[in-house]
Amino acid sequence: MDLILARDDRGAPEIFRSIQGEGPSVGRPRTFIRLSGCNLHCVWCDTAYTWNWLETPFAHERDAPDAPHKFNRVQEALRVEIADIAAMVAALPSEGVVITGGEPLMQRAALPALIDAMRVDQAALRIEIETNGSIAPPQDLADRVDLFVVSPKLAHSGNDAAVALRPEALAAYAALPAAVFKFVARTPADVAAAAGIARQYAIARARVYIMPEGTDSAVLDSRALLLSDAIIAHGFALSPRLHIALFGAARGV
Repeated sequence: MDLILARDDRGAPEIFRSIQGEGPSVGRPRTFIRLSGCNLHCVWCDTAYTWNWLETPFAHERDAPDAPHKFNRVQEALRVEIADIAAMVAALPSEGVVITGGEPLMQRAALPALIDAMRVDQAALRIEIETNGSIAPPQDLADRVDLFVVSPKLAHSGNDAAVALRPEALAAYAALPAAVFKFVARTPADVAAAAGIARQYAIARARVYIMPEGTDSAVLDSRALLLSDAIIAHGFALSPRLHIALFGAARGV
């Protein structure tokens, strides 16, 4: 069994060890596995090389009139056997693994086998999955995951709410004790929209993180300040993007 992974700048599978820059595990060492493919198409996505293929109609804020922000699927994605992924992860030991994307749940059928393979030699390995929350996790996956970091996409992402905010999927994650919610925000109105979703699905404030959108420290700092009053008023947590401050907007970091 295999999975489709993104490629790093060298063309190798994007599996790397770094500091988690976002959400409840911020600052902790993690080994990351970036899967390719996504069912949503955020206009500001900083990993568009996982989904914004040539000949697709999806818009991106980095589009230029004569140079759309597109990628060649053959050059950006590759199939890797689960045993090989597990071996690469074992060679980069840390206290936990983050499966990210793209949207990992698009390959949900293979994820339980991947987790089992990674835990053969590390039974206590912590598994975290970053997801956009539009696909409910099957039970055999939920049983194996220590933390789901769910990032529902708000209107400023450019996605149709009917596709991005699926009630059955959001309700499933809200019912999981091992799930937190991380909303990307640009304005205080986005924080209010996140609060509305939290109320709708009875998500406790302690499970909600607000993360400013941006790929450079100056923008992130200014947006964090802009959002801070609304975050405080709603009792949410502010998530940084620590990896941007440390390493910039590069792959494999």
